[in-house]
Amino acid sequence: MPNLKEIRSRIVSVSSTMKITSAMKMVSAAKLKKAQDRMQNIKPYSTALDDAIQNLIPSVSSSDIVLTKSFSQDEAHLIVPISSNRGLCGAFNANVFKEVRSSKNQDKIEVYAIGKKSIELFRRAGYKIIGQNSDIIDTPNYNQSKGISNYIIEGFKLGKWSSVSIVCNLFKNAATQSVINNQILPICFETNNIRAKDYIFEPDKKTIINKLVPDQVHTKLFESILNSVAAEHGARMTAMHKATDNANELKQNLTLSYNRQRQAAITNEILEIVAGAEALKGS
Repeated sequence: MPNLKEIRSRIVSVSSTMKITSAMKMVSAAKLKKAQDRMQNIKPYSTALDDAIQNLIPSVSSSDIVLTKSFSQDEAHLIVPISSNRGLCGAFNANVFKEVRSSKNQDKIEVYAIGKKSIELFRRAGYKIIGQNSDIIDTPNYNQSKGISNYIIEGFKLGKWSSVSIVCNLFKNAATQSVINNQILPICFETNNIRAKDYIFEPDKKTIINKLVPDQVHTKLFESILNSVAAEHGARMTAMHKATDNANELKQNLTLSYNRQRQAAITNEILEIVAGAEALKGS
């Protein structure tokens, strides 16, 4: 059983840890609000772009749209896992890794890793990493994201991969994040319940659709990054909240144990004093 000095030292240590976890929770809560605002700001553009493409689909032959078919003869597949740059966010990064590991044809998967934890996990697991970026997680930037998606689109056109998917955490609320595996190339359009509309095209419709479709890929990647950043802060806030509660519970148990041992020590000292006094009287 630890002595009073050891218990007191543990109480001080747990108290310090509790202050850190509590501060990290507050920081994540503040960053979560900003991340949610960025995520909400891109939604109107993303929705309008999707609507514009869906309205054009009935007027354009699928053979005229470049990114709707695969240019690769084999089954090579590119996965873009999006993780965080830091830990202490529960199973946030592990869930992304598990989702990729559950994919079929592991030997034909290549990875473009976004986020330091993603780079570390997939490099350790022996995956072929054809590209990586961690700066965009700390400072999400559309131009930087567009550079990544342009690289992916060009590689897809050259036939390096038959398909491209993004694996990331989808933000639902501060306490809930779900992992999604979203294919971005080749593009798949929903043609159900779409009526052709009478448009005047300037320039021609083939040029317009092949300009809008890559923009949709750029937007999907950037939107996934913003989603992942918001989900990361939500996951860290939840993890730090639980860690603070656990530290507080441990501190209470240690304080109770400390008080019991201290009380027992005081009682023993009193008994020794009384016994000594009785011995003196008897002599």
